[in-house]
Amino acid sequence: MPASTLPQLATLFATTVDELVGHAQQRNAANKRGPLPKWQQQIEAIAQLPKTQQRFVTQMLDTVLAQAAQ
Repeated sequence: MPASTLPQLATLFATTVDELVGHAQQRNAANKRGPLPKWQQQIEAIAQLPKTQQRFVTQMLDTVLAQAAQ
């Protein structure tokens, strides 16, 4: 997934880019307990997909974000 989509994803999921890439999670892991939020689980699952499927998901998200911006 292109790094340029991270700000849009962060907005879509009402979080920060740091949280999307796992930086905030590492800092806060000791303070938080319980399962990851569903959106975060989905991001991690997308990261495990082959690149072609990641691009497809990115295109879908771009479409949804563009529609939401209108």
